[in-house]
Amino acid sequence: MSERKKVAFYTLGCKLNFSETSTIARNLQDEGFDRVDFEEVADMYVINTCSVTENADKQFKQVVRKAMKLNDKAFVAAVGCYAQLKPEELANVDGVDLVLGATEKFKLADYVNDLSKNDFGEVHSCEIAEADFYVGSYSIGDRTRAFLKVQDGCDYKCTYCTIPLARGISRSDALENVLQNAKEISEQNIKEIVLTGVNIGDYGKGEFGNKKHEHTFLDLVQALDEVEGIERLRISSIEPNLLKNETIDFVSKSQTFVPHFHIPLQSGSNAILKLMKRRYLREVYTDRVTQIKEVMPHACIGVDVIVGFPGETEEHFLETYHFLNEMDISYLHVFTYSERDNTEAAEMEGVVPANVRAKRSKMLRGLSVKKRRAFYESQLGTERTVLFETENKEGYIHGFTENYVKVKAPWNPELANTLHKIQLTHIDEDGSVRVQFVEALA
Repeated sequence: MSERKKVAFYTLGCKLNFSETSTIARNLQDEGFDRVDFEEVADMYVINTCSVTENADKQFKQVVRKAMKLNDKAFVAAVGCYAQLKPEELANVDGVDLVLGATEKFKLADYVNDLSKNDFGEVHSCEIAEADFYVGSYSIGDRTRAFLKVQDGCDYKCTYCTIPLARGISRSDALENVLQNAKEISEQNIKEIVLTGVNIGDYGKGEFGNKKHEHTFLDLVQALDEVEGIERLRISSIEPNLLKNETIDFVSKSQTFVPHFHIPLQSGSNAILKLMKRRYLREVYTDRVTQIKEVMPHACIGVDVIVGFPGETEEHFLETYHFLNEMDISYLHVFTYSERDNTEAAEMEGVVPANVRAKRSKMLRGLSVKKRRAFYESQLGTERTVLFETENKEGYIHGFTENYVKVKAPWNPELANTLHKIQLTHIDEDGSVRVQFVEALA
């Protein structure tokens, strides 16, 4: 290519997708592309899709339309989970030229020739059984923190979930690769790394492309704790049955791992957990939260929960509501159950009407606001460390403490991407916490 082509990316879905988008972008930059913002005119637009929420499907069409508005001659490629599950559906969206499944997405450069538009979307997807190799990735340049992928795929068979169909079996990056990626990130003056994967507590499995492995999640955490130059490490989301006491104890004593856990619950009713084929009962969840709070009383604990699962009666829902209300947790991510093709749950009886799902979702979102407020109030007067983001939002700069309290201070560009010791003083009307500076750290 004589003149460097411009490529823009749009990522739907999870932190794992962000890390993979960033890696695909670096690959394309090595092949002679310049990355530009999605709001700009580009020669190629790449959309990394998600299959988890109903909305992500609708969003995809909107994003394609947006790209076509910017440049109706641009080449549009769809990659990611939805591209694996429903490639034909995406290929039929007006303007889409190329759809790459789970094994092909990292080879995007190989499929791109002269960037001329196709008459119809070309599909390259695989049988998901072929997605058995591991591609490491991490995101830099997008945010103050980097997402470091350590694991991919899932061997669990939760009845509502399409991720095993979209991403294949559980497999892990080799420990030395993860450490090498962490070093590369730390050299970019990035202060915080978030560990990400589909089921990161399963780390180690599939390290050699089979079920054999040398390392566990605890080994990974201990090794990363030794990497120089990283100020903060955060565990993104980990299954309650895979979060072991040894890991909790290690984090409580670590200099770099922060006291923040995000632990999916999905339901506070054992009957529903069994229908979901989750690998624990609510008692295990209680035990994990108790253990964390015992060694780290100031820890932030986030919870994923699904409402409106088939068979969820009002009693089951109230069981979940009261369970969460009484638990010492900090916030909720509430998902309204939506049917997915090729999942067991889609065939189950006891379908919950959409208006009931919406009502339950609203109740839990209200509970989340209450929980977050109570957690923030419990932290007032304490000294914490904050890492400031880089954006000026209406004259303020925001950041997060190690235990995930969102704070704000008057905008000062010198604070961007720096760590400061602060005291949490009071909660602002927008819900974030105002601070007093104690000292600058880095």
